[in-house]
Amino acid sequence: MRDELLRNPVFAMAATQFDGVADFLGLNDELRERTKWPKRLITVTVPIRHDDGTVRVYFGHRVQHHLTRGPVKGGLRYHPRVDLGEVAALAMWMNWKCALMDLPFGGGKGGITCDPRTMSVGELERITRRYTMEMIPFIGEDIDIMAPDMGTNEQTMAWMTDTYSTHAGRLVPGIVTGKPLSLQGSAGRTQATGHGVAFLACRALNKLNLPIDGATAVVQGFGNVGAHAAYALSNSKVKILGISDVTGAIWNDGGIDTRKLRDHVAAHGSIQGFAEAEPIDPAALLCQPCDILVPAATDMVITGENAPLLKCKVLAEGANGPTTPEADAVLNERGDIFVIPDILCNAGGVTVSYFEWVQNLQRFQWTEREVLTKLETMLESAFSRVLHFSEKHKLPHRTAAQALAIKTVADVKAQRGLFP
Repeated sequence: MRDELLRNPVFAMAATQFDGVADFLGLNDELRERTKWPKRLITVTVPIRHDDGTVRVYFGHRVQHHLTRGPVKGGLRYHPRVDLGEVAALAMWMNWKCALMDLPFGGGKGGITCDPRTMSVGELERITRRYTMEMIPFIGEDIDIMAPDMGTNEQTMAWMTDTYSTHAGRLVPGIVTGKPLSLQGSAGRTQATGHGVAFLACRALNKLNLPIDGATAVVQGFGNVGAHAAYALSNSKVKILGISDVTGAIWNDGGIDTRKLRDHVAAHGSIQGFAEAEPIDPAALLCQPCDILVPAATDMVITGENAPLLKCKVLAEGANGPTTPEADAVLNERGDIFVIPDILCNAGGVTVSYFEWVQNLQRFQWTEREVLTKLETMLESAFSRVLHFSEKHKLPHRTAAQALAIKTVADVKAQRGLFP
């Protein structure tokens, strides 16, 4: 199983990052092994009947990296490229993210290898409900709490809530987060990750003594994270020069009106054809001059090849694992780009998911203002701790963030000991 995981390039990247931090921390072999490898790797078959009457079997995965500090927390994605290694890497990163934000969770991640864009609403509901039933022995509001991710949304979470609650014989709202407000979801959850990305990007500009009003940004990805990051940056008077999605990329030297683009995407399904911007090559988009670059799509898009060509001042990682170790080496050597690492930059989603979980357990709802204020307070605290640790030990921001997180998990494992 180890070799199988390490053959996956995303997990191999996460493992390389871990090994480097473990060396810095001086973890002994026992703690290193116990902290690195996931506790549970679950794969199930998910057979569903399609609208045309045919039956197809899909594969679904869930990885629970550690339950040492509490139940695991993490998203569920639907995508054609989902596999166990990718899910395991994302669960590992989520573990460090929760530890860095001081949330009482371990890291989890799930996914089904499917293409939701080709499936009807009925087919999506059936695949979601069947996957939930297959996972019932392994999930619970004190065991594993899922949330939306790539290809899933609050409707997916509503179906999961209903399936689990029907099995339990009572409403269990804390089984997932990212639910509709009518099902005891949390105000502020939808925009939480993107809001956090924008908040930290502006804090980075503050640290660099650069003005926010009139700053420029490029956003790769116009899904939930990228779109809300773009909206929030625009609200802070940052000019959005370029945006991409799976269909292509667009550019406007005068700035893109993100609200108009949102309406265009709602009407046409993609950014293609937006009248107030010109097409640009998606690869070239990443290397355009700007103050803030937000990779908010998929992993491994900042590579050893394009890292020397970046012309941003702040790299705000909205996606998980967007920067490869080879690119990190280039960026560290350059020293002229302020990197906000993924486990900090996109932690807004899991932090507000934590708030939603707490509200569900308390049966008490917070206002959007309360949620976003608490989120910014926690992000500011983590941001300050990472910068202080980085400066104290002369480490890159990513290494500093991961070192703080991994040490937190390793210390708890050492304190709990090893059950015979």
